[in-house]
Amino acid sequence: MIAVVKPGASKQQIDSLLAWFRSRGLKTHVSEGEFQTIIGLVGDTSQVDVDLLEGLEIVESVKRINEPFKRANRKFHPADTAVNIGGVILGGGNFQVIAGPCSVESPEQIVCVAESVQASGARLLRGGAFKPRTSPYDFQGLRAEGIEFLLEARAKTGMPIVTEIMNAAHLPLFEPVDVIQVGARNMQNFELLKELGQLRKPILLKRGFANTLKELLMSAEYIMAEGNENVILCERGIRTFETYTRNTLDLSAVPVLQELSHLPVIIDPSHAIGVSRYVPQMALAAVASGADGILIEVHNDPQNAVCDGAQSLTLEQFAHLSEKMQRIREVIAAR
Repeated sequence: MIAVVKPGASKQQIDSLLAWFRSRGLKTHVSEGEFQTIIGLVGDTSQVDVDLLEGLEIVESVKRINEPFKRANRKFHPADTAVNIGGVILGGGNFQVIAGPCSVESPEQIVCVAESVQASGARLLRGGAFKPRTSPYDFQGLRAEGIEFLLEARAKTGMPIVTEIMNAAHLPLFEPVDVIQVGARNMQNFELLKELGQLRKPILLKRGFANTLKELLMSAEYIMAEGNENVILCERGIRTFETYTRNTLDLSAVPVLQELSHLPVIIDPSHAIGVSRYVPQMALAAVASGADGILIEVHNDPQNAVCDGAQSLTLEQFAHLSEKMQRIREVIAAR
């Protein structure tokens, strides 16, 4: 349920209304826009007398939210959310490129890639320290050492770092990480999501390859219900009957999620397609679709990468793609 406050209501009146809601066991969320203030209510609102509420002097209207996701709902928070990542703003009209290798392999490798993608326009550095793999015999990442190498790259470039968590037990290792990524396999690891909700740092939440958009938003709700509203949604492809690509990139997720939710929406074309020669076209399509950002895999030597080299762009390919993405953004901005 949301209550729209009349323009001109005083802070004292709003605080009194909030206290009234809380006395009835409801959690409140205040969204202050340029022209109106919205109070979102979470909890058992069935006991709230809508007629009584609408009769209050400062209440303009009352609406029930039918969707099960509340805090992630645009009705709850009409303005776009902009996530501040160490001074880099993502969402709310701020487009960002997150680039780097699938796996951190050495300090020399991650610094080399970081410096190159930064020069080409990326503002955030991605790199896998803990790697979820289908086979237990595949490379699982450098783990804590990988995070240390990412921190070295951040120290040299100033780029905030993005890396994936696998287990809540690893949270102490992620304390210096700027953005914690939740991969597709963990999208519905609700205990992990609740732990991440206790933090106040940005969480990049990837859609599971067999999950609906509603399920993605409900997973975001788990994080937000614990108090962490710094959530970034990521479409990374869904599993279909097609076999020429690893997954099928669902670009329709961008306008649908942006209509349903205020959270930023980014696209990961690398994992969606799994074939590097198709990635640039899908990245450009993602920019044209209105995504808030791109998460893309870039490696200094893809042929010898220890993980997912087949879907990684070279440093030169990324530089060329970055120029094209910028031109598309300029066209969109001029419309």
